[in-house]
Amino acid sequence: MTGELLIREMHDSDKPRERLINYGPDKLTNQELLAILINTGNRNESSISLASKILKNLQSIRELRDVTYEELTAINGIGKAKAITILAFIELAVRMHTHSREEDKYIRSPKDVTDILMEKIRYYNQEHFIVLYLTTKNMVIEEKTLFIGSLNTSIVHPREIFREAVKRSAAAFVCVHNHPSGDPTPSEEDIEVTKRLRECGDLIGVDFLDHIIIGDGKYVSLKEMNYI
Repeated sequence: MTGELLIREMHDSDKPRERLINYGPDKLTNQELLAILINTGNRNESSISLASKILKNLQSIRELRDVTYEELTAINGIGKAKAITILAFIELAVRMHTHSREEDKYIRSPKDVTDILMEKIRYYNQEHFIVLYLTTKNMVIEEKTLFIGSLNTSIVHPREIFREAVKRSAAAFVCVHNHPSGDPTPSEEDIEVTKRLRECGDLIGVDFLDHIIIGDGKYVSLKEMNYI
């Protein structure tokens, strides 16, 4: 038995659900919001106590997006249904930060790219190399993750990128990858990969518009740095 009150023992005005109704969701703590998702505790612990257990090992709330089903269900009191609810909510929150409407998916500047991908990949623990394939009017045909891992010239194969471009009859493409460190400064490998893709694009006749590196809320355009 913990020293914390169970939800049923709280005064109505102190319960997370009632606080949300009375004051709005923005007034609730992360713990209270997560407790609402958890819904019920068990005989010994409240949903607030279970929420606290989930959050206690996180450096910040953004790390919640990396929590796995196995990690959640390892917590006594978090079963299959609660874990699924939490993971579904996390994924929904991620999708809300990405643009899904076709009319929004036109690439006219680096910011258009980061509007689509910043919130999706900025917190990844591994580098993800993503290609946006475009029409002649720079509308996104498809967003495709081609490589995952520490990027270098042996991993990023131009043939894979251009094979996908031909398959989709793409007129142009933009490459994007994240730096898990949060610092988007391009490495020598990033620059070398960019130069190779530029040369291949010139040869094949598919426009390589930009290579954008995403950090923690920041980005760098290698086109703006004159590498393309």
